[in-house]
Amino acid sequence: MACRGCCCCGFGHINEDNGRFLLLAILIILYLLCGAAVFSAIEQPKEKEAKERWQQKFDTFSQKYNLNISDLRNFLRDYEEANVAGIRVDSIRPRWDFTGAFYFVGTVVSTIGFGMTTPATIAGKIFLIFYGLIGCAATILFFNLFLERLITVIAFIMKSFHERQIKRKGGLPPERRRGSGNSEVDSLAGWKPSVYYVMLILCVASIIISCCASAMYSPIEGWGYFDSLYFCFVAFSTIGFGDMVSSQKAKYENQGLYRFGNFIFILMGVCCIYSLFNVISIVIKQCVNWILRRLECRCCQRCQRKLFRPKRNVVMPGNVRTRRNISIETDGVYESETDGRRMSGEMISMKDFLAANKVSLAIMQKQLSETANGCPRQIGTSSRHNGFSGGVGALAIMNNRLAETSVDR
Repeated sequence: MACRGCCCCGFGHINEDNGRFLLLAILIILYLLCGAAVFSAIEQPKEKEAKERWQQKFDTFSQKYNLNISDLRNFLRDYEEANVAGIRVDSIRPRWDFTGAFYFVGTVVSTIGFGMTTPATIAGKIFLIFYGLIGCAATILFFNLFLERLITVIAFIMKSFHERQIKRKGGLPPERRRGSGNSEVDSLAGWKPSVYYVMLILCVASIIISCCASAMYSPIEGWGYFDSLYFCFVAFSTIGFGDMVSSQKAKYENQGLYRFGNFIFILMGVCCIYSLFNVISIVIKQCVNWILRRLECRCCQRCQRKLFRPKRNVVMPGNVRTRRNISIETDGVYESETDGRRMSGEMISMKDFLAANKVSLAIMQKQLSETANGCPRQIGTSSRHNGFSGGVGALAIMNNRLAETSVDR
């Protein structure tokens, strides 16, 4: 039971979307603090050890060759500037020939940004701002369209397996399928692919791509297999630290084939990890909603105890029960079928996740789209019935795709 408009608890003046936003912000801050504590405990001793070892080498080198310490530090600063420009002690591939520039723009538009190549001129930096603005937006659109088609394929395959299971269990006899097409529609109309299965499929696909790519990087780049897996996650997730970057040596054996394979693996990996992140975000949103419901239930219990506490010479208002019934009725209309699913204990489906994603931003997005098209669309009864309307960005794409795949082929 949601605590709506209750003045006795702190959540009464905060609507569901703002409450979800605030709770998620708090959880992210706690997540960052925990991550900082863990990485500090793991990496700080190694950092201190590296600083001590470097200081020892620096003192030994300056004493051995009788060099002035300030001059040596200035020389090392000059090398750091050269290192930013792409100069290395060992020979590497040219940074700004056509193939090197193509690799650079690929890291820009994909938002990986390894950092091993950066523009040094004012003109290059200005051009990068406008080039990245358009390129990053177009690439995000490509990822969203890829996600749309990927979800369509996954839902199609899962629905085919679901139909076979129905046939095997005898729930949908073959003669009934031939006799009436409506029976199949009725038996499969309420089915939606579980978000857990979709997440599992995307996770397996990402692991397979990462393992295959690591098997290629490890012998060619001379990295350990685990280091190659680390590079794959950093690159595919577009974190792009730049501590390990593929295809940077001057020459490789079968160089053309390796660079093509590197391009394909990075493209496939980024698309799969992007899709996986979007599905995981749905699970996180459901967890946040669950926490909010628990908090609201506790607040409502306290409010009800205060509200229904018997007092001397006080008559209980008769509209309390009526208001409660209206609230439940409203919840049933606007909160889709999640309450029924929770009571029945069914596995959370993609429909249940996405049906709650009807926020004001989605309404604004729809209005802007209709205004741009010049003809507002009429809301069909089928889209309203299946609960897949609404959503923003990648979530909206999954809403529409899953709504389409829920209808009989």
